[in-house]
Amino acid sequence: MLLPGWETWVVSPDESVLEVAAGRGATPMPEEQPPLAHAIRQAEEEALARHLDAFAVLLPDTPLVTAAALTRAIHTLGPVVLAPAADGSGTNLLLRRPPVAIPSSFGRDSYRRHLEEAAQRDVPVAVIEHAELAFDLDLPDDILTVVNDRRAGRTREVLRALDMSVRVPPATGAG
Repeated sequence: MLLPGWETWVVSPDESVLEVAAGRGATPMPEEQPPLAHAIRQAEEEALARHLDAFAVLLPDTPLVTAAALTRAIHTLGPVVLAPAADGSGTNLLLRRPPVAIPSSFGRDSYRRHLEEAAQRDVPVAVIEHAELAFDLDLPDDILTVVNDRRAGRTREVLRALDMSVRVPPATGAG
């Protein structure tokens, strides 16, 4: 997703993903080392080397994000902008101005950790509560949401082509 005034980088170990990214106008960055934390750190180091004023990380499991939702988020004022996952534990978007305002800390309970890092440094945080930014693919039922949501675009097309709506096991209620 390309936004005016922002350069989009795609970090991946998969050469075909990088080719698609380049074909869509993004800057491909071959992932030097897994896991996700290392890939994010790699991009952060590039941002620092380029002396960028701002740096945003949008996790790749957010298929409902639209350009409009992302534009609203990046135009939100503040040194740190967070979009929490719908369950309130994870962070789906972390925007920092400057890129070193707080360290990134993705994974379980990342939203809480990002808030704590900002509080420890006395850095103001703006929180974006937006359904498109909050939704992420974490559970089997999330696949059904994507299959049935037109905003999911290409992800929806792929899941439908794979007939994922019949492959996802039914949800089991707590008993």
